[in-house]
Amino acid sequence: MNTLRLPASALALVLLFAAAHGPAYAQSIQVDARTVPLNEEVPEQTTVGALRYRGGLVLTSPDPRFGGLSALAVSIDRGHMLALSDRGFRFSARLVYDERGDLAGVRGGELTTMSGLDGRALSGVAEADAESLAPGAEGEIIVAFERRHRLWRYFPGVAVPEPLPPPIELEKAPRNGGIEALTMLDDGSLLALTEKYGAGDAVVGWISDEEGWSVLTYATRDGFSPTGAATLPGGDVVVVERRFTLRGGVAVRLVRIDSATIRPGARLQGRVLAEIRPPLTVDNFEGVDARRGPGGKTLIYVVSDDNYNPAQRTLLMMFELRE
Repeated sequence: MNTLRLPASALALVLLFAAAHGPAYAQSIQVDARTVPLNEEVPEQTTVGALRYRGGLVLTSPDPRFGGLSALAVSIDRGHMLALSDRGFRFSARLVYDERGDLAGVRGGELTTMSGLDGRALSGVAEADAESLAPGAEGEIIVAFERRHRLWRYFPGVAVPEPLPPPIELEKAPRNGGIEALTMLDDGSLLALTEKYGAGDAVVGWISDEEGWSVLTYATRDGFSPTGAATLPGGDVVVVERRFTLRGGVAVRLVRIDSATIRPGARLQGRVLAEIRPPLTVDNFEGVDARRGPGGKTLIYVVSDDNYNPAQRTLLMMFELRE
């Protein structure tokens, strides 16, 4: 099925997944999790902008394949995570919370090699660079790749993906500037945003329907570009934006997009929920997901891509939206 919009009623059936989603050849790996404060210089700080910090971890592993996490999904019950690396690996684990409900650890880490259309393991940067994912309505994940731009659907327990027709304009995107942010909206359509394909103060994006893809743009400012997106409970979208400069290092914004503004031809411009920069704990955040927590609270999870660079970290952090 190659439809680009899935019935909204089916979205309630999505149950993510980790253990159930991985094929039988998933390999257990050792992953160590160390808790980290929002601000190591001021450990008592727990808020930034419209967000309240609800726990974070530095994830490490002796397995050299671990790292490069560029996309994130969290199960509806918040008990599992799934992340994709830009070297073609799928990492899953159980999430552990403390007595306050704050993120406190991970257990049962597994690593799986993603397969191509021929059933063979993805290899090489051009083939394996998974940058974003969206949970689908049939329990699958929809993955956007860079370098060789494409969209593939991976169904539970099936190694070989199904290709989806990409936006026609995507072939013109820079090799390292394709779809970085992908999310399924409440009506079953997909929203896709590029990182570097555009001009001036906006990048190109698309929204899908039964007929295909329609172009829209996403406004950028202050040197920030989108690197991830997730649909919030209620239908709005949270976008992770990143900026890196040699002088200032990395900074990240979380931006909220009103769902009513997401339509063909629109220029999307959201409201900044928070900007995270040193001395706050931050790294190259690229993956994001959002879930309804206890008491109806909205929880936002982010994960960082360490680029397999020992000078960077794999951070998994959880925030509560305070509004």
